[in-house]
Amino acid sequence: MLGDFMPFLANVLVQLGYAGMNITSKLAMESGMKPLILVAYRQIFATLAIAPFAFFLERKTRPKITKPILFQIFLCSLTGATANQVFYFIGLENSTATVACALNNVLPAATFVLAALCRQEAVGIKKASGQAKVLGTLVCVGGAMLLSFYHGHTIGIGESSIHWKYADKMTSRSSSNGSNFFLGPFLVMASAVAWAVWLIIQGQTSKNFPAPYTCTTLMCFMASIECTIIGIFSDHRISAWSLSSSMWLIAALYAGIVCNAVTFCLLSWSIQKKGPLYVSVFSPLLLVIVAVLSWALLREKLYVGTVVGSILIVGGLYAVLWGKDREMKQMKGNDKIGEVTKGGEKDDLELQLHPQAKGNQQQAK
Repeated sequence: MLGDFMPFLANVLVQLGYAGMNITSKLAMESGMKPLILVAYRQIFATLAIAPFAFFLERKTRPKITKPILFQIFLCSLTGATANQVFYFIGLENSTATVACALNNVLPAATFVLAALCRQEAVGIKKASGQAKVLGTLVCVGGAMLLSFYHGHTIGIGESSIHWKYADKMTSRSSSNGSNFFLGPFLVMASAVAWAVWLIIQGQTSKNFPAPYTCTTLMCFMASIECTIIGIFSDHRISAWSLSSSMWLIAALYAGIVCNAVTFCLLSWSIQKKGPLYVSVFSPLLLVIVAVLSWALLREKLYVGTVVGSILIVGGLYAVLWGKDREMKQMKGNDKIGEVTKGGEKDDLELQLHPQAKGNQQQAK
Protein backbone atom coordinates (compact mmCIF):
# COMPACT_ATOMS: atom_id res chain seq x y z
CA MET A 1 0.00 0.00 0.00
CA LEU A 2 2.76 2.43 0.96
CA GLY A 3 4.71 1.58 -2.20
CA ASP A 4 1.73 2.58 -4.37
CA PHE A 5 0.83 5.64 -2.30
CA MET A 6 4.25 7.34 -2.30
CA PRO A 7 4.49 7.79 -6.13
CA PHE A 8 0.90 9.08 -6.08
CA LEU A 9 1.75 11.59 -3.34
CA ALA A 10 4.96 12.64 -5.14
CA ASN A 11 3.09 13.42 -8.37
CA VAL A 12 0.37 15.36 -6.54
CA LEU A 13 3.09 17.42 -4.83
CA VAL A 14 4.71 18.08 -8.21
CA GLN A 15 1.46 19.44 -9.63
CA LEU A 16 0.91 21.55 -6.50
CA GLY A 17 4.43 22.92 -6.95
CA TYR A 18 3.78 23.88 -10.57
CA ALA A 19 0.45 25.45 -9.58
CA GLY A 20 2.23 27.62 -7.02
CA MET A 21 4.73 28.70 -9.69
CA ASN A 22 1.94 29.84 -12.00
CA ILE A 23 0.32 31.89 -9.24
CA THR A 24 3.52 33.47 -7.85
CA SER A 25 4.94 34.14 -11.33
CA LYS A 26 1.69 35.75 -12.48
CA LEU A 27 1.67 38.01 -9.40
CA ALA A 28 5.34 38.94 -9.88
CA MET A 29 4.74 39.92 -13.51
CA GLU A 30 1.59 41.84 -12.61
CA SER A 31 3.65 43.78 -10.06
CA GLY A 32 6.06 44.83 -12.82
CA MET A 33 8.66 42.06 -13.11
CA LYS A 34 9.65 41.35 -16.71
CA PRO A 35 9.04 37.73 -17.78
CA LEU A 36 12.45 37.47 -19.50
CA ILE A 37 14.19 38.55 -16.29
CA LEU A 38 12.14 36.06 -14.26
CA VAL A 39 13.18 33.27 -16.65
CA ALA A 40 16.86 34.25 -16.29
CA TYR A 41 16.67 34.17 -12.49
CA ARG A 42 14.85 30.83 -12.62
CA GLN A 43 17.71 29.25 -14.57
CA ILE A 44 20.36 30.77 -12.29
CA PHE A 45 18.70 29.52 -9.09
CA ALA A 46 17.97 26.14 -10.70
CA THR A 47 21.65 25.71 -11.59
CA LEU A 48 22.72 26.50 -8.02
CA ALA A 49 20.10 24.12 -6.62
CA ILE A 50 20.82 21.10 -8.87
CA ALA A 51 24.63 21.37 -9.02
CA PRO A 52 25.20 19.74 -5.56
CA PHE A 53 23.11 16.72 -6.62
CA ALA A 54 25.19 16.34 -9.77
CA PHE A 55 28.46 16.59 -7.85
CA PHE A 56 27.70 14.21 -4.97
CA LEU A 57 25.43 11.65 -6.68
CA GLU A 58 27.21 11.27 -10.02
CA ARG A 59 30.86 12.07 -9.40
CA LYS A 60 31.82 8.35 -9.60
CA THR A 61 29.40 7.25 -12.31
CA ARG A 62 29.48 10.29 -14.62
CA PRO A 63 30.58 9.43 -18.19
CA LYS A 64 33.17 11.54 -19.98
CA ILE A 65 31.80 14.86 -21.25
CA THR A 66 32.75 15.14 -24.93
CA LYS A 67 32.15 17.93 -27.45
CA PRO A 68 29.24 16.09 -29.16
CA ILE A 69 27.62 15.64 -25.73
CA LEU A 70 28.06 19.33 -24.93
CA PHE A 71 26.50 20.25 -28.27
CA GLN A 72 23.49 18.03 -27.59
CA ILE A 73 23.07 19.57 -24.13
CA PHE A 74 23.36 23.02 -25.74
CA LEU A 75 20.46 22.14 -28.07
CA CYS A 76 18.51 20.93 -25.03
CA SER A 77 19.13 24.25 -23.28
CA LEU A 78 17.93 26.21 -26.31
CA THR A 79 14.69 24.23 -26.69
CA GLY A 80 13.74 22.80 -23.29
CA ALA A 81 14.88 25.68 -21.10
CA THR A 82 15.28 28.96 -23.02
CA ALA A 83 12.63 28.77 -25.77
CA ASN A 84 10.15 26.80 -23.68
CA GLN A 85 10.26 29.06 -20.64
CA VAL A 86 10.60 32.36 -22.50
CA PHE A 87 7.53 31.55 -24.59
CA TYR A 88 5.61 30.22 -21.58
CA PHE A 89 6.24 33.16 -19.24
CA ILE A 90 5.51 35.79 -21.89
CA GLY A 91 2.37 33.80 -22.75
CA LEU A 92 1.44 33.67 -19.06
CA GLU A 93 1.90 37.43 -18.81
CA ASN A 94 -0.51 37.97 -21.71
CA SER A 95 -3.17 35.47 -20.60
CA THR A 96 -4.39 33.89 -17.36
CA ALA A 97 -2.87 31.14 -15.26
CA THR A 98 -5.79 28.81 -16.05
CA VAL A 99 -5.49 29.31 -19.83
CA ALA A 100 -1.71 28.78 -19.71
CA CYS A 101 -2.07 25.51 -17.78
CA ALA A 102 -4.83 24.25 -20.07
CA LEU A 103 -2.85 24.90 -23.24
CA ASN A 104 0.23 23.29 -21.71
CA ASN A 105 -1.67 19.98 -21.88
CA VAL A 106 -1.25 19.90 -25.67
CA LEU A 107 2.33 18.72 -25.01
CA PRO A 108 1.64 14.96 -25.54
CA ALA A 109 -0.10 15.69 -28.84
CA ALA A 110 2.73 17.96 -30.02
CA THR A 111 5.30 15.35 -28.98
CA PHE A 112 3.43 12.61 -30.86
CA VAL A 113 3.31 14.68 -34.07
CA LEU A 114 7.01 15.59 -33.93
CA ALA A 115 8.04 12.04 -33.01
CA ALA A 116 5.99 10.69 -35.93
CA LEU A 117 7.62 13.18 -38.31
CA CYS A 118 11.07 12.18 -37.03
CA ARG A 119 10.09 8.49 -37.36
CA GLN A 120 10.63 7.90 -33.67
CA GLU A 121 6.96 7.06 -33.18
CA ALA A 122 4.81 4.68 -35.24
CA VAL A 123 1.37 6.00 -36.18
CA GLY A 124 -0.28 2.62 -36.85
CA ILE A 125 -3.51 4.13 -38.16
CA LYS A 126 -4.99 0.65 -38.83
CA LYS A 127 -4.81 -0.26 -35.13
CA ALA A 128 -7.05 1.01 -32.33
CA SER A 129 -4.01 2.40 -30.50
CA GLY A 130 -2.92 4.43 -33.53
CA GLN A 131 -6.44 5.71 -34.13
CA ALA A 132 -6.68 6.80 -30.48
CA LYS A 133 -3.40 8.73 -30.74
CA VAL A 134 -4.42 10.49 -33.96
CA LEU A 135 -7.95 11.26 -32.73
CA GLY A 136 -6.62 12.43 -29.35
CA THR A 137 -4.16 14.74 -31.08
CA LEU A 138 -6.92 16.28 -33.21
CA VAL A 139 -9.18 16.74 -30.16
CA CYS A 140 -6.30 18.37 -28.22
CA VAL A 141 -5.62 20.82 -31.06
CA GLY A 142 -9.34 21.55 -31.46
CA GLY A 143 -9.70 22.23 -27.74
CA ALA A 144 -6.66 24.51 -27.80
CA MET A 145 -8.10 26.49 -30.72
CA LEU A 146 -11.47 26.83 -29.00
CA LEU A 147 -9.89 27.93 -25.74
CA SER A 148 -7.66 30.46 -27.53
CA PHE A 149 -10.18 32.14 -29.82
CA TYR A 150 -13.54 31.79 -28.04
CA HIS A 151 -14.44 32.98 -24.55
CA GLY A 152 -18.24 33.09 -24.47
CA HIS A 153 -20.21 33.97 -21.38
CA THR A 154 -18.72 33.95 -17.91
CA ILE A 155 -19.67 31.10 -15.60
CA GLY A 156 -21.28 32.45 -12.45
CA ILE A 157 -19.80 30.47 -9.58
CA GLY A 158 -19.95 33.24 -6.97
CA GLU A 159 -17.21 35.13 -5.16
CA SER A 160 -14.47 33.52 -3.13
CA SER A 161 -14.47 34.19 0.61
CA ILE A 162 -10.70 33.68 0.90
CA HIS A 163 -9.65 36.21 -1.72
CA TRP A 164 -6.02 37.30 -1.47
CA LYS A 165 -6.09 41.08 -1.02
CA TYR A 166 -2.37 41.27 -1.82
CA ALA A 167 -3.23 40.20 -5.37
CA ASP A 168 -5.46 43.26 -5.81
CA LYS A 169 -2.52 45.52 -5.00
CA MET A 170 -0.33 43.75 -7.55
CA THR A 171 -3.03 43.91 -10.23
CA SER A 172 -3.80 47.57 -9.63
CA ARG A 173 -0.15 48.49 -10.19
CA SER A 174 -0.14 46.84 -13.60
CA SER A 175 -3.68 47.65 -14.73
CA SER A 176 -2.31 49.83 -17.50
CA ASN A 177 -0.24 47.02 -19.02
CA GLY A 178 -3.18 44.98 -20.32
CA SER A 179 -3.08 41.52 -21.86
CA ASN A 180 -3.09 40.19 -25.37
CA PHE A 181 -5.51 37.23 -25.44
CA PHE A 182 -4.28 36.18 -28.89
CA LEU A 183 -0.53 36.46 -28.31
CA GLY A 184 -0.70 34.79 -24.89
CA PRO A 185 -2.29 31.45 -25.94
CA PHE A 186 -0.18 31.37 -29.13
CA LEU A 187 3.08 31.66 -27.16
CA VAL A 188 1.98 29.07 -24.59
CA MET A 189 1.35 26.61 -27.45
CA ALA A 190 4.74 27.56 -28.93
CA SER A 191 6.34 26.72 -25.56
CA ALA A 192 4.67 23.27 -25.68
CA VAL A 193 6.12 22.70 -29.15
CA ALA A 194 9.58 23.76 -27.92
CA TRP A 195 9.22 21.36 -24.99
CA ALA A 196 8.22 18.57 -27.39
CA VAL A 197 11.35 19.23 -29.48
CA TRP A 198 13.38 19.04 -26.27
CA LEU A 199 11.85 15.64 -25.44
CA ILE A 200 12.95 14.33 -28.84
CA ILE A 201 16.52 15.64 -28.41
CA GLN A 202 16.71 14.68 -24.73
CA GLY A 203 15.73 11.10 -25.54
CA GLN A 204 18.89 10.71 -27.63
CA THR A 205 21.04 12.71 -25.19
CA SER A 206 20.02 10.46 -22.27
CA LYS A 207 21.20 7.40 -24.20
CA ASN A 208 24.57 8.96 -25.01
CA PHE A 209 25.08 10.57 -21.57
CA PRO A 210 23.25 8.67 -18.78
CA ALA A 211 23.87 11.22 -16.03
CA PRO A 212 20.57 13.11 -15.53
CA TYR A 213 21.68 15.46 -12.75
CA THR A 214 24.87 16.52 -14.52
CA CYS A 215 23.00 16.91 -17.79
CA THR A 216 20.34 19.08 -16.12
CA THR A 217 22.96 21.20 -14.35
CA LEU A 218 24.82 21.88 -17.59
CA MET A 219 21.55 22.57 -19.41
CA CYS A 220 20.40 25.08 -16.76
CA PHE A 221 23.86 26.70 -16.68
CA MET A 222 23.84 27.21 -20.45
CA ALA A 223 20.25 28.45 -20.30
CA SER A 224 21.25 30.90 -17.55
CA ILE A 225 23.74 32.52 -19.91
CA GLU A 226 21.29 32.52 -22.83
CA CYS A 227 18.36 33.90 -20.81
CA THR A 228 20.51 36.52 -19.09
CA ILE A 229 21.71 37.83 -22.46
CA ILE A 230 18.11 37.94 -23.76
CA GLY A 231 16.96 39.62 -20.54
CA ILE A 232 19.67 42.29 -20.70
CA PHE A 233 18.74 43.12 -24.28
CA SER A 234 15.07 43.43 -23.28
CA ASP A 235 15.74 45.62 -20.24
CA HIS A 236 19.22 46.57 -19.01
CA ARG A 237 18.10 48.84 -16.17
CA ILE A 238 19.49 47.80 -12.76
CA SER A 239 16.11 48.46 -11.13
CA ALA A 240 14.46 45.91 -13.42
CA TRP A 241 16.90 43.22 -12.21
CA SER A 242 16.61 44.13 -8.54
CA LEU A 243 15.08 41.49 -6.26
CA SER A 244 14.29 43.99 -3.52
CA SER A 245 10.58 43.29 -4.05
CA SER A 246 9.56 40.32 -1.90
CA MET A 247 7.19 39.04 -4.60
CA TRP A 248 9.92 39.11 -7.25
CA LEU A 249 12.36 37.25 -4.97
CA ILE A 250 9.77 34.62 -3.99
CA ALA A 251 8.75 34.03 -7.60
CA ALA A 252 12.37 33.64 -8.78
CA LEU A 253 13.42 31.35 -5.92
CA TYR A 254 10.24 29.30 -6.13
CA ALA A 255 10.48 28.78 -9.90
CA GLY A 256 14.16 27.83 -9.77
CA ILE A 257 14.35 25.68 -6.64
CA VAL A 258 10.88 24.13 -6.35
CA CYS A 259 9.93 23.84 -10.03
CA ASN A 260 13.34 22.82 -11.36
CA ALA A 261 15.36 21.12 -8.62
CA VAL A 262 12.71 19.55 -6.34
CA THR A 263 10.21 18.55 -9.03
CA PHE A 264 12.99 17.09 -11.18
CA CYS A 265 14.04 14.79 -8.34
CA LEU A 266 10.44 13.74 -7.62
CA LEU A 267 9.64 13.14 -11.29
CA SER A 268 12.84 11.15 -11.85
CA TRP A 269 12.02 8.94 -8.85
CA SER A 270 8.40 8.49 -9.96
CA ILE A 271 9.40 7.56 -13.52
CA GLN A 272 11.84 5.00 -12.12
CA LYS A 273 9.10 3.48 -9.92
CA LYS A 274 6.03 3.68 -12.15
CA GLY A 275 7.13 4.70 -15.64
CA PRO A 276 6.60 7.88 -17.73
CA LEU A 277 2.98 7.10 -18.62
CA TYR A 278 1.94 7.03 -14.95
CA VAL A 279 3.60 10.44 -14.41
CA SER A 280 1.99 12.05 -17.47
CA VAL A 281 -1.52 11.07 -16.32
CA PHE A 282 -1.26 13.62 -13.48
CA SER A 283 -0.69 16.65 -15.75
CA PRO A 284 -4.42 17.62 -16.04
CA LEU A 285 -4.51 17.85 -12.24
CA LEU A 286 -2.47 21.06 -12.57
CA LEU A 287 -5.27 22.67 -14.58
CA VAL A 288 -7.83 21.90 -11.85
CA ILE A 289 -5.59 23.18 -9.03
CA VAL A 290 -4.69 26.39 -10.85
CA ALA A 291 -8.32 27.06 -11.87
CA VAL A 292 -9.46 26.72 -8.24
CA LEU A 293 -6.59 28.81 -6.83
CA SER A 294 -6.98 31.50 -9.50
CA TRP A 295 -10.70 31.80 -8.73
CA ALA A 296 -10.17 31.71 -4.95
CA LEU A 297 -7.12 33.97 -4.65
CA LEU A 298 -6.96 36.09 -7.81
CA ARG A 299 -10.68 36.50 -8.68
CA GLU A 300 -10.02 35.04 -12.11
CA LYS A 301 -13.21 34.55 -14.13
CA LEU A 302 -14.07 31.30 -15.86
CA TYR A 303 -15.52 31.44 -19.38
CA VAL A 304 -17.55 28.84 -21.26
CA GLY A 305 -14.84 28.59 -23.93
CA THR A 306 -12.16 28.02 -21.29
CA VAL A 307 -14.08 25.19 -19.62
CA VAL A 308 -15.15 23.43 -22.85
CA GLY A 309 -11.69 23.82 -24.41
CA SER A 310 -10.04 22.47 -21.25
CA ILE A 311 -12.33 19.42 -21.23
CA LEU A 312 -11.48 18.70 -24.88
CA ILE A 313 -7.75 19.07 -24.23
CA VAL A 314 -7.83 16.73 -21.22
CA GLY A 315 -10.00 14.23 -23.13
CA GLY A 316 -7.61 14.28 -26.08
CA LEU A 317 -4.66 13.91 -23.70
CA TYR A 318 -6.07 10.74 -22.18
CA ALA A 319 -6.89 9.35 -25.63
CA VAL A 320 -3.23 9.78 -26.66
CA LEU A 321 -2.03 8.23 -23.40
CA TRP A 322 -4.46 5.30 -23.74
CA GLY A 323 -3.29 4.66 -27.29
CA LYS A 324 0.36 4.79 -26.23
CA ASP A 325 -0.25 2.48 -23.27
CA ARG A 326 -2.06 -0.09 -25.44
CA GLU A 327 0.70 0.09 -28.06
CA MET A 328 3.38 -0.57 -25.43
CA LYS A 329 1.44 -3.57 -24.09
CA GLN A 330 1.11 -4.97 -27.63
CA MET A 331 4.84 -4.51 -28.21
CA LYS A 332 5.63 -6.36 -24.96
CA GLY A 333 3.27 -9.16 -25.99
CA ASN A 334 4.94 -9.45 -29.39
CA ASP A 335 8.37 -9.56 -27.75
CA LYS A 336 7.28 -12.44 -25.52
CA ILE A 337 5.85 -14.33 -28.51
CA GLY A 338 9.10 -13.72 -30.39
CA GLU A 339 11.13 -15.13 -27.49
CA VAL A 340 8.94 -18.25 -27.35
CA THR A 341 9.22 -18.68 -31.14
CA LYS A 342 12.98 -18.31 -31.05
CA GLY A 343 13.14 -20.86 -28.25
CA GLY A 344 11.08 -23.34 -30.30
CA GLU A 345 13.22 -22.80 -33.37
CA LYS A 346 16.34 -23.38 -31.29
CA ASP A 347 14.96 -26.70 -29.98
CA ASP A 348 14.09 -27.83 -33.51
CA LEU A 349 17.57 -26.96 -34.71
CA GLU A 350 19.16 -28.93 -31.87
CA LEU A 351 17.03 -31.96 -32.75
CA GLN A 352 18.15 -31.71 -36.39
CA LEU A 353 21.82 -31.47 -35.41
CA HIS A 354 21.55 -34.17 -32.74
CA PRO A 355 19.00 -36.82 -33.83
CA GLN A 356 19.72 -38.93 -30.76
CA ALA A 357 18.25 -36.19 -28.63
CA LYS A 358 14.82 -36.95 -30.16
CA GLY A 359 15.11 -40.56 -29.09
CA ASN A 360 16.07 -39.52 -25.60
CA GLN A 361 13.03 -37.22 -25.41
CA GLN A 362 10.70 -40.03 -26.50
CA GLN A 363 12.21 -42.41 -23.91
CA ALA A 364 11.74 -39.72 -21.25
CA LYS A 365 8.06 -39.42 -22.20
